[in-house]
Amino acid sequence: MNIKQNIILQEHLSFSKAKMTLLHEDDGSGKKLYMSGIFIQGGVKNLNERIYPVKEISSAVNYINEQLADDLSICGELDHPEELNINLDRVSHVITQMWMDGPSGMGKLQILPTPMGQIVRTLLESGVKLGVSSRGSGNVAENGEVSDFQIVTVDIVARPSAPNAYPVAVYETLNNKRSKVIEDLARSVQDDQRAKSFLKQELMAWVKNLKN
Repeated sequence: MNIKQNIILQEHLSFSKAKMTLLHEDDGSGKKLYMSGIFIQGGVKNLNERIYPVKEISSAVNYINEQLADDLSICGELDHPEELNINLDRVSHVITQMWMDGPSGMGKLQILPTPMGQIVRTLLESGVKLGVSSRGSGNVAENGEVSDFQIVTVDIVARPSAPNAYPVAVYETLNNKRSKVIEDLARSVQDDQRAKSFLKQELMAWVKNLKN
């Protein structure tokens, strides 16, 4: 049996497929926004024709929890890159919890007040249903079964490859001129409340355009 070894594995889940919920929690320093739901599915063939045995998912969840127990921050990006490195300038969130629920790896992530995190927060609060995508590496057998899975992180994505994903227009417009303006704005508004307000207006206009 042929085996593709040590390849990059990215598995997408739409907002609805991940059964995602948004949570607002106040820890005394202000309200924080979280996304919670399925991060990666086990025991079923996904749209990439791959099957993750439950033991592989359980191992990945244990690995994440070991890092969290060691006080390590597991950062994720807005729109994952085609590589395993974490690009700090694109970080939008951190994973705060992972656990098993049947064959699925569940998780919770906190949206950060970074430039990319601000974009995620505004999009979510404007009704855009962003999905998630696990990122890691492993071996894939001819029948699609994954072994030696090493998870790196879980990213927030605009176009998950899953049934019932929201319109492709969301993904396509990420690369248009307006979205580049929004990204540049997000990088420059950290300490400027007026600029943050303008960023939100731009994002709202962008979201409105998606719905037209």
